[in-house]
Amino acid sequence: MGKITQHPILNTLINLISRRLITALALFLGTGLLIVFTNIQLSNGFAIVPEYVHSDLIISLPTSPKPHTLPPTLARWQDNTNSGDYFSQVTTTQVGYLVWSQFPVRVYVEAPKAISGKQAQAWVNGVLQSVQEWSNYLPLTIVEQPEVADITIARKAPPLQISPGSNIPRARSAQTTYELYTSNKVLSHRFTILLSPTQTGEYLIAASRHEFGHALGIWGHSPLQTDALYFSQVRNPPSISPRDVNTLKRVYEQPTTLGWSLVDNSAT
Repeated sequence: MGKITQHPILNTLINLISRRLITALALFLGTGLLIVFTNIQLSNGFAIVPEYVHSDLIISLPTSPKPHTLPPTLARWQDNTNSGDYFSQVTTTQVGYLVWSQFPVRVYVEAPKAISGKQAQAWVNGVLQSVQEWSNYLPLTIVEQPEVADITIARKAPPLQISPGSNIPRARSAQTTYELYTSNKVLSHRFTILLSPTQTGEYLIAASRHEFGHALGIWGHSPLQTDALYFSQVRNPPSISPRDVNTLKRVYEQPTTLGWSLVDNSAT
């Protein structure tokens, strides 16, 4: 990335984003847990980590975030079980809630290259199953070109996690990150999901299902093991629950600056 020209508005924006990044990283570092299966300690904490990309365009955020119209799939959703939600656990960001406003959301699944063709196909099929499950609630499409993707999913080990008060690095089962960019003076975002190569079978599907929920806008974790967005892996991974969908719908009812035009200050 080239050198960024000093500008008061840009500096203010960077400072605001930096403060939010520190807060988000503090939240992320505090959420990992050690899960014990058959007396073997496995580090299976889920992580959500924001990343930011600054455009060369000098911009300022709109004065007030606005909600987008609910996509029809969510607008039609009704929970007949009255299961509630965990919206209070969802974290907003400096740009508002991480909702998509242009549909279908484009998803690229990177085919693994370091394993056999049969194993690679099984991995892709597992990931695609989780994408298909979420497509019942938001319009999604699979794309073949990574450069046009809104969400990219790859079989790659996430960076090791260092817990507060400990210098011992721990492995993670998955990680989701996002970055901001501008396109035609509209503030946009894209996600990258990393799934550990150690994840196979139903645990791969569960990890993909969980991380994809983050990428669709649930930037937080559920406290209940019966939800796909529970903060850690469990022995019997749950499907997408009514509480997950209720939370997703509430997120999409919230204001955001994503998907709205920005103010161009380059001429001032």
